[in-house]
Amino acid sequence: MSFHELYQWFIGIIFGLTAVLNVILPFGGWQRLQGTVTDTLPVTPADFVPAIRLVVFTDSHNQNQHIADAVDTAYALYDNDAVYPGVDGFFGLGDFSSVGGEGDYIRYADTLKEHVRPETVCVNIHGNHEFKNDNYREYFLNSFGYDPNTVTEINGFSCIAFSGERGKTEWTFTSDSLKWLSGAIEDAEKTAGGKAVFVFNHPHPWGTVYGSTVWGDPQLNVVLNGHTNIVDFSGHSHFPMNDPRSINQTTYTAFGCGAMATFETDKDYLPGQHPDGYDPAAQMTIVEADNDGSVRILGYDLLSDTYICEYYIDNVNDKDSFPYTYKNMYAHDTKPEFPENASAAAYKNENGEWVISFDEAAAAPGYIVHEYRVTILNDKGVIIYTENFVDDYFVFDDDTTADFRIGADTLQAGKNYTLLVRAESAYHKYSCTVKLPFTAQG
Repeated sequence: MSFHELYQWFIGIIFGLTAVLNVILPFGGWQRLQGTVTDTLPVTPADFVPAIRLVVFTDSHNQNQHIADAVDTAYALYDNDAVYPGVDGFFGLGDFSSVGGEGDYIRYADTLKEHVRPETVCVNIHGNHEFKNDNYREYFLNSFGYDPNTVTEINGFSCIAFSGERGKTEWTFTSDSLKWLSGAIEDAEKTAGGKAVFVFNHPHPWGTVYGSTVWGDPQLNVVLNGHTNIVDFSGHSHFPMNDPRSINQTTYTAFGCGAMATFETDKDYLPGQHPDGYDPAAQMTIVEADNDGSVRILGYDLLSDTYICEYYIDNVNDKDSFPYTYKNMYAHDTKPEFPENASAAAYKNENGEWVISFDEAAAAPGYIVHEYRVTILNDKGVIIYTENFVDDYFVFDDDTTADFRIGADTLQAGKNYTLLVRAESAYHKYSCTVKLPFTAQG
């Protein structure tokens, strides 16, 4: 067995172990002891003036209308910005295709050509779905005209786009490509002069942001660890960006950029969940930085035209002051609270299913209610239904209720029931259980 084959085998073993660990250990458990707890989380200062503005999107899977919307919306938002007008670059993090076919490349590239202005930098990388086709490199060069591993200098900032090369699996990086990434980072740091260095890759670094324990790659950690001024942007998981666990700081900063097609979440630490409202999805990331090491990251939901999150890092060079460690974010999360007059109702939808609706709990500012534990008792106090369900916190509308569906024969019209419900935050903090009586309306 060659060294390369041994290396690939070893990485495969790591992936198998991390999949098991994800089932039996809470996300970020090992990070609970890292970092310090601050009095407050940062707020972007009024005198912050960017020296660069980038827009990042990922995982569109042929939903090119969302890509067009992202580009057009970014220009509309920032063309006349009073502090720093304009967009300096767009970065696509891969999985713009579903099976890696040449037609997918052509349609995606044509969308970018139609909407991205000639003076604006536009850089793309491969995702695992592009690697499904053996001609991935040829199609990429023909469509974009540059190497899938590339460094672009924008306003004095190094922007490292890393696709890697396909290994034995469709998205395992080769040792040569990882050496390229390491060298690119070292070169960028030599000229950074206190500025952030931006890295763009498809999978998350493992064990960092929300979704990374399954949809992450530990090979990236080996390269990125210890490079404090790195701000890494990734996709692949489709986990919603507005979950506060989508930003994570250890020895560098990692950010998960959501998705432009459909969402995925976890439930009870198990991934692969697709709750109501998961499709469609269209979240983009806005990145701003100044020349002194400050970085602001904004999340934007294109379906509702709403800013959905904001994070500010005063100095990416000082890891001792990192505010977005798991430990600090956990400390500032609080137990969700239900309104005093919370109520519940039940009705049948057009498919004959019972829909239970109740007033949703409120999370701490900047945080979310991730899921609810619900139990239904009949009029004799007997449990007839119990389940956890993920809230649709990634859907932005005026609805102030949470809803879940149960079988058509679970309730009887006209009968009285009691709903017991407990809310769980992103960092696994729990509300008090409330009791909400309701009558099934047939």
